[in-house]
Amino acid sequence: MGLPLIGETLSFFVTSKSIDIHPFLDERLKRYGPLFKTSIAGRPVAVSSDADFNYFVLQQEGKLIELYYMDSFTQMVHQDDMNNLGGSFHRYLRRSILSHFGHDPLKRKLLSEFEDVTRELHEWTKQPEVDVKRRTVPMLFDLASQILMSHKPEDNLGEDLNNMLQGIMRFPLYFPGTAFYNCIQKKRKALKLTTKLVEERMERYGRNKDGEGGNKNGDFLEQIVGDIGKEAFLTKEFVPFLLFGLALATVETISPAITLATMYLLDNPSILRQLTEEHERILEKREDASSGLVWEEYKSMTFTHYVINETLRLENVLPGMLRKVIADIHVDGKFLTANIYIGRSN
Repeated sequence: MGLPLIGETLSFFVTSKSIDIHPFLDERLKRYGPLFKTSIAGRPVAVSSDADFNYFVLQQEGKLIELYYMDSFTQMVHQDDMNNLGGSFHRYLRRSILSHFGHDPLKRKLLSEFEDVTRELHEWTKQPEVDVKRRTVPMLFDLASQILMSHKPEDNLGEDLNNMLQGIMRFPLYFPGTAFYNCIQKKRKALKLTTKLVEERMERYGRNKDGEGGNKNGDFLEQIVGDIGKEAFLTKEFVPFLLFGLALATVETISPAITLATMYLLDNPSILRQLTEEHERILEKREDASSGLVWEEYKSMTFTHYVINETLRLENVLPGMLRKVIADIHVDGKFLTANIYIGRSN
């Protein structure tokens, strides 16, 4: 369990540039097996790389286990304790997000919006080198802002969110010079935008109810503004933080995945060639080569989906998502007590 109070936190936070499993986990998995206990940042933690146990954890969410957000993350997203919001909040959020980012929206409108964004990548071919991680962040932030809030943010706001996850995954020490302090400053800049948009939309929503409003946006912000007062956790103060958190989650999950996919493809020329050939076949079948991507073409990208799934299998893009045991668990001869935290490793 490491040293008193700090446990094995220092070893856990050691930087590793390897894309393989982190040395902290690798060493302990070899020593203790696929399920071991430790102490990180003053919390008792069970770490699992056992597929069956991880599946059990996901199945028991909201029953024996609940989502738990790290202290640094809750301070980044909202001043109150997000861990007290409960399962109803997560169910509402999942359902609401899928209605704007799920299967039906993808088929109806998102494919064309995604294709518009990828056209910017053609400019990369004119440059001697490209920082993929840094360059994809503002692109993704602009896209997420458009879908969530029907708003294209000011220049450099997306750039400010680059590598914020690295700052979140540190001790929440708030004084100048620390990574966490810099993250908080960037958060405040983003919150000015989301707060302004929420206030404007609430005012417009009030006019719509009185029959005086204009056109509706049909975006995520419109939905949650309409639900303020219907759901206890949705308040005028919380919604700007929620919008910021969702935009940050989009940037800090998809941009590293795209970066790693790029690296994997460049390291495997035969895979890149197969991927290129699949897309060239789609273009050859088109009557108009300049027409946009359609649903049938997307569904035919069998090898492309293999590449995407393999990238996600190799990379855990949410290292800070833990679970908290809320009732004692007996599984396969092991005993997990309430108030222990679970981290899943791939």
